[in-house]
Amino acid sequence: MSSTPSPCLPPSPIQSEKAKRYDRQLRLWGDHGQSSLERASICLVNATATGTEILKSLVLPGLGSFTILDPAAVSGEDAGSNFFLTGDSVGQSRGEVAARLLLEMNHEVRGDCRQDTVENILEAEPDFLHSFTLVIACGCSDKTLSLLSSKLETAKIGLLVVRTSGFFGYIRLQMSEHVIVETHPDNLAPDLRLDVPWPDLANWLEAEGKRLEDMDLKDHSHTPYPVIIYRQLQSWMENNNGKHPSNYKEKKQFREQMMKGVRKRENNEEVDEDEENFEEAGKAVNTVLVKTTIPSSTKTIIEDEQAENISASSSNFWILAHALRDFVSLEERLPVSGIVPDMFSDSERFIKLQNIYKDKANQDAEIIGRKVAQVLESLGRGSDTISDIEVRRFCKEARYLRVIRGSSLSREFRSSGLSQHLEDPDSDVLYYIVLRAVDQYMSQFNVNPGLTEADIELDIGRLKTIISGMLTQIGVGSSVQGLDEHIHEICRYGGAELHSVAAFLGGVAAHEVIKLVTGQYVPLDNMVIYNAVTSNVTSYKLE
Repeated sequence: MSSTPSPCLPPSPIQSEKAKRYDRQLRLWGDHGQSSLERASICLVNATATGTEILKSLVLPGLGSFTILDPAAVSGEDAGSNFFLTGDSVGQSRGEVAARLLLEMNHEVRGDCRQDTVENILEAEPDFLHSFTLVIACGCSDKTLSLLSSKLETAKIGLLVVRTSGFFGYIRLQMSEHVIVETHPDNLAPDLRLDVPWPDLANWLEAEGKRLEDMDLKDHSHTPYPVIIYRQLQSWMENNNGKHPSNYKEKKQFREQMMKGVRKRENNEEVDEDEENFEEAGKAVNTVLVKTTIPSSTKTIIEDEQAENISASSSNFWILAHALRDFVSLEERLPVSGIVPDMFSDSERFIKLQNIYKDKANQDAEIIGRKVAQVLESLGRGSDTISDIEVRRFCKEARYLRVIRGSSLSREFRSSGLSQHLEDPDSDVLYYIVLRAVDQYMSQFNVNPGLTEADIELDIGRLKTIISGMLTQIGVGSSVQGLDEHIHEICRYGGAELHSVAAFLGGVAAHEVIKLVTGQYVPLDNMVIYNAVTSNVTSYKLE
């Protein structure tokens, strides 16, 4: 008998309409992630083709609200590249038309438009952006980006800059700090701790291990694989001065010795189907038989100054990290996650094993929960500020916690961080520099370079001058290989957006926004460049 998860059942007839509509995404980020998305408020600067594609991919899954800031009227070029605009809307407010059509896609989302520039709005309302969860800027000049960067950095609000031009585009994320509890790692290793079992677990594993020799084939073949590995581990340690197998050669030898426990059929053929638990144990050796340690990423977090010196203004994350810090100091380990992977076993023993891990996880969470309550009381904050569910989730994910601290966009070209990425002549970072130079060009001339074919050579010369100054500022000479080719390519587009490129990069950007507002999954850190000519998507970290 195999303890396998039951198949997903169809939605209950009494399930809410919202749950039915968002069923698939709820499987990705849960009810709490959906609630965070529905509370989020996004500000989009400029309803370009890329900007509206981003909002489309946020409106459909149920974003709370959005506001578009865009002083432009719909042009013929907009109608040709923007899926949400048509020839009938030429001359109308681009932001208003886009907002109206976006809202038709999900009537639960709220949205509006301000037909004015960012500069004018912030001059009249300096705190206007403070009510937003995140600001997305598309097709902005360098002057506008610098203003947004400094304002949002001070307010500790994230800024996502997205630009496309022809076959190229980039996403650049600025954020002061972003913490993630539910990182959803691709390779989730079982947290079984067979090397350091607590008394209840050790006693059960030893008792089940002794039963193996006396069992008939049926019971023998349904012993959970942690029992098999633990039993072999005790034998190994007796013959190796108490040491665990630590390298590939030793683990291979360990596995071979363990597999000798497989029974034989009456005709002396190997048993493979009836004792799949042994095969499962053999496959699990590399992931299960590891030394239980505190990952360096988690250790860095609990040793962080914010985890040590908490205050009334500390976020829930850092208060939980402070409590975890005290737990680790006392126990010299992380709390048990309480999750037992599916395995071949009879139901009775599998449930018993599950309960042993769950009980220990509950005990650890209760210890940390009491510490959290004490801290909240000392800070003058209500005990309900951090829920029991939040504490247990933090404990379960303690091995995979992440903190990302980004870099400022406004300081980017005053440092030498970009120069290291230009050593590779095939690096797409050069397109990022050229596109950022286009932003500076727009600040100076209020138009995209190459928009008028008659002046394209003049535009190329101006763009070269701007890029030369930028490269000098970061300590790189202007004779970068391939620079002229890149400048001519970008000027040839005249700032035009291709819908296919806008749709692709807009979808990628929307995924990053969802990561940020739900606090789940690890967002980019901190730039992505898309080259549609080669179909390459490359990420870089700019300091």
